[in-house]
Amino acid sequence: MLFVELALIRWTAANNFYLAYVTNFVLIASFLGIGIGFLRANARPALFPWSPLIFAALVAFVLAFPVKLTSLGGTKNPFQAAFGFSPLPRWQSLSITFVLCTTLMAAIGQGVGSVFVRLPPLDAYRLDIVGSIGGIVLFSLLSFLLLPPLGWGAIAAVTMAVLIGPRWQLLPLIAVVGLLALESFSKNDHWSPYYKVTATHMVGPIRVGGVTTHDVLSISANNIPHQTAYPVATLRRIERFYFFPYRHVARRRLGRVLIVGAGNGNDVAVALREGVRHVDAVEIDPVIQALGRRYHPDHPYQNPRVTVHIDDGRAYIERTKDHYDLILFALPDSLTLFAGQGNLRLENYLFTVESMRRVKHLLRPGGTFAMYNYYQPWLLDRYAGVLESVFGRSPCVELGDTLGTSRQAVLTTGAGADRNCRRHWRGDPLDPPTDDHPFPYLARRTIPGFYLRALGLILAATLLLIRSTGTRFRQMTPYLDLACMGAAFFLLETKNVVQFALLFGTTWFVNALVFTGVLLSVYAAVEVARHVRLPRPSRLYALLAGALLLAWVVPQESLLALDPPLRFCAAVSLAFAPIFFANLVFAQRFASVASSGTAFASNLLGAIIGGALEYLALITGYRSLLLVVATLYALAFLLGRRTLQTRTP
Repeated sequence: MLFVELALIRWTAANNFYLAYVTNFVLIASFLGIGIGFLRANARPALFPWSPLIFAALVAFVLAFPVKLTSLGGTKNPFQAAFGFSPLPRWQSLSITFVLCTTLMAAIGQGVGSVFVRLPPLDAYRLDIVGSIGGIVLFSLLSFLLLPPLGWGAIAAVTMAVLIGPRWQLLPLIAVVGLLALESFSKNDHWSPYYKVTATHMVGPIRVGGVTTHDVLSISANNIPHQTAYPVATLRRIERFYFFPYRHVARRRLGRVLIVGAGNGNDVAVALREGVRHVDAVEIDPVIQALGRRYHPDHPYQNPRVTVHIDDGRAYIERTKDHYDLILFALPDSLTLFAGQGNLRLENYLFTVESMRRVKHLLRPGGTFAMYNYYQPWLLDRYAGVLESVFGRSPCVELGDTLGTSRQAVLTTGAGADRNCRRHWRGDPLDPPTDDHPFPYLARRTIPGFYLRALGLILAATLLLIRSTGTRFRQMTPYLDLACMGAAFFLLETKNVVQFALLFGTTWFVNALVFTGVLLSVYAAVEVARHVRLPRPSRLYALLAGALLLAWVVPQESLLALDPPLRFCAAVSLAFAPIFFANLVFAQRFASVASSGTAFASNLLGAIIGGALEYLALITGYRSLLLVVATLYALAFLLGRRTLQTRTP
């Protein structure tokens, strides 16, 4: 069940541009579906035997109606579907995807629920957690091996076939594998742990921007144009901004340069041509870097003066002991979110005030920092204001071509900023992004209207679907405390995901470790509850409150000053102690429920509320989510007081 959920989150976003920055849309659909499945655990007809057919319908829809962004230039209709047709309107595409994901997970959830209710509640929950850990480990292994969707779909299809048996369901499962094979064997598509990377290598006379060149590598990520590799001679004529930072640095000072967001190698090739003696090139995506190594016309990654680091940029600058004459943030602009939980893009922590302070620390005396990309005017003002506050001087601004409503811009600061600078920034700084509120692309602290409308529709759909199962809300009222626990736990998990992203990097490996660690903490709590006579619930709630208070008192950014081993121990203690105590509370309560299926469904459906409340972080920052978590657990305590009077052995 969890393996399919993770695969859907990853795969649907790779084929539908509308889902690129709202991956928790599919996550919430999965929680809703699983909750509905558990509510129908004993109902007829059984849904699980129909899961292969629903699975095939979902795969066929996503592949038949993809949404591709064909142009970043602000054209009237930049979106395209399969075979050049216009895509479905956003509301239709997202609605159908949501319904199909919810229905598929409801069918699988009903299969799990039908077994769940036949076992003692804690035994069932324990087995569910063990299976969930297996799903995460398996999906992480496939990410490590860079396997395409055929690998994910084949594992899901084989598992369904084994559980259902050799019946008519084999036909839709064969169709699923066949459709995913067609996508996976496309010669231009490569599957990294983050993207579907589509690469096109063209050799021959090619006319680009009025210039003829002979070797071009074009890269799209998740159906969005992302990067293009050109020879340095071509870049000098059509993408001059690559060379702007070197105007501010004397050649004798180009000893060691750090490039964050090295990508296909354009920035590295320019640095080598400018005479840099050593380049540390940091790139988070191994597939994009490998494509650049193979196809970039100047082959910069083969140069012995270059050291490649496949890592998150913020994690690298926090960990490195080296110092640099020039540090470049070179077009670090991801096209996906870090995880289903948390509205973080892979590069968000690069642009915070705390990150810029660390960059300043890594510069050698007389060193220079530069960052460039295509910026909206307000975003340029935000970044320039951050640099001015950290470096104590107005950065140099050099503008280039426009792209839609954005414009090429290079911001340079440090000792070399005044060298050959024609214009310094003059503007009104906006609220700076911080490690607690790492949302540089949010113009002001608010929840965008699209999210509010989507969440409203999701909550309305949740109520309608619960009623459609024949469940009366009064059947769920005894478990309102469990629903509050589900919402609180979702937010607690989200807080840990983003905290570990800051402390150890926004990589897929860190993401997998966090989810595995969360589930191991849950499993440990369940084992303790099964074998130890727990104290009265009020004491467990007091321990949970103490763990939450400690997590609040210790700011996460303070852990960055610790050495990595000590930082890991401190982060694990602060993050997983509340999870452990929260699950002792849950396990003690869950052990005595009258209907484990309805109780567990209430907990899962409560997580949907948590998914909606997560967006409060766009206003308050992530640290304040702990206050929401504490409030929800306090509400759970109040709602469950009647059931807490008796102690469970």
